[in-house]
Amino acid sequence: MSTPPPPPEHAPRPPSPDSGPGGRRPLREMLRNDPRRTGDTLTAVASALATAVGGDRSEPLLAQAPKRWMRLLPYLVALSFVAVLIPVTAQVLSHDYGVNGGLAGAIAVAQAAPLLLAVSRPLTAWYLTITADVLGTLPLFQGDAHHPSPWTPMIVVGYVVLCIVLALRENRRTLISIWLVTVVVSIVLGSFRDASSQDTGVLLIVLSGGVLLLGALVRERGETQRKLVEQETISDAERTRRTLLEERTRIARELHDVVAHHMSVITVQAESAPYRIQGLTEETRAEFESIAAGARGSLTEMRRLLAVLRSEGAEGDLVPQPGLAHLAQLVEATVRGGVPAELSYPELALVGELADLSPAVDLSAYRIVQEALANVVRHAPGARTQISIGLDEDALLVVVVNGPAADPVSPIESTGTGHGLIGMRERVRLLGGTLDVGPLPAGGFRVAARLPLTAPASPTSSSA
Repeated sequence: MSTPPPPPEHAPRPPSPDSGPGGRRPLREMLRNDPRRTGDTLTAVASALATAVGGDRSEPLLAQAPKRWMRLLPYLVALSFVAVLIPVTAQVLSHDYGVNGGLAGAIAVAQAAPLLLAVSRPLTAWYLTITADVLGTLPLFQGDAHHPSPWTPMIVVGYVVLCIVLALRENRRTLISIWLVTVVVSIVLGSFRDASSQDTGVLLIVLSGGVLLLGALVRERGETQRKLVEQETISDAERTRRTLLEERTRIARELHDVVAHHMSVITVQAESAPYRIQGLTEETRAEFESIAAGARGSLTEMRRLLAVLRSEGAEGDLVPQPGLAHLAQLVEATVRGGVPAELSYPELALVGELADLSPAVDLSAYRIVQEALANVVRHAPGARTQISIGLDEDALLVVVVNGPAADPVSPIESTGTGHGLIGMRERVRLLGGTLDVGPLPAGGFRVAARLPLTAPASPTSSSA
């Protein structure tokens, strides 16, 4: 037990109501909470891009990014390219290629505007772009043969930008088909160009192929990272459930021994009553025999239950369960382990009253102190610790407070199994009590449990 307590000791939060199937968190929440994805601005953008590219294709690019400006970034980039390409394309077509001004403006809009649609519908944008690019090259063959052909430099820039978005959203088969269409169209149109013109067909084939390949690798890597984050989330939840079940099983085994003892006493008393009490009628003797038979049957069923609960190799667990009477030996062993611990009973009359505790409360109080001291040894070695046992009306109060660690914490001991606080909460919940755990402002840690002395109608959740 250290300040702050080790993460494995705390159960993860339950899945949010808007979580996905199987309790998985939405991608936006995973990006927001994952420390590996929330560094500086460039890292955050790159991580959001790498993780979100494999998401739902019906959503705009980066729609699941954790911040609003990230979600607007693709639109801003696309708008910037459109705002630059339209006037530049119209100017180059009219002045260098001799295309009519109105037709040049229409071609420029048709070739650049689909970039805005590419943010949410990249494949549809590609159909529009490739059509506009092919039709827009027809007037070029009438102009100066010395200019780049069949694709203008603006077409190359816009098409490469579109390929980046396509590579981040579409699957590998679609990307191969797009590149093959690009190759065929470039070769066919290139056959009509003048030999003295600058060939841009090969340039577009090489650039589009390289961009599609690199983008596909980034997309597949992002998809792998996204699945890894989801799997880690599922694994954490499953690990917590397994730990909780293990603690409940261990508590049930311990309580079985307590209940089995009482059932054995009932059986012996019922069977020996006809010999100890004189003058019993036949009906009374039959009643005692029925009680003894019922108790023996209950013991048999409890042994079967124990066989189900007991894990492999745990046959030697049937030993007398400890209680508060053994706290002195526990504290002495802790002191010998290098932790200056002190045990105090605020009320002198309490020592005698502890003998009247129910076995469940007695055992639970001992286990809470035992686990708290074990956490001090692991996570705050050398810390001064105070154990206080008291009575509050109808409840037993157990408080364990330790200061900051006096010795360096070993890396091996800095991680826990995650069973400590979970086991405490389960024991307190079983008794209908409350549990308060947490770090102290001045350093150290505090565990406070309130265990009712009377059995509750049904277990209630402990407060943490």
